[in-house]
Amino acid sequence: MVKFTPKAIEYLVESLKPGEIVRVGVEGGGCSGMNYKLVIETEETDGEDIKLDITGVDIYIDPYSADILRETTVHYESTLMQKGFKFINRLANTTCGCGSSFR
Repeated sequence: MVKFTPKAIEYLVESLKPGEIVRVGVEGGGCSGMNYKLVIETEETDGEDIKLDITGVDIYIDPYSADILRETTVHYESTLMQKGFKFINRLANTTCGCGSSFR
């Protein structure tokens, strides 16, 4: 199952407003075939999504994405050059230069 680093969880807990949830997943597209997605929403799960057991933040993932991201860690990074979430997917065969798409 997808994992979140302490830094990523800390950022989410500090950033989310009451009632907001996080959805993590994949979708077709990008230069390598699939894109990672992480979105903040206010709607609860439709019943099929898997709720990750992470204290302080409600994170949901659809079953299709859960299988693809099963060896993935999500990290939050803030440097002089970039700020944002980074997906570290041990099962990805190839990734694009920007790191947002994979195969």
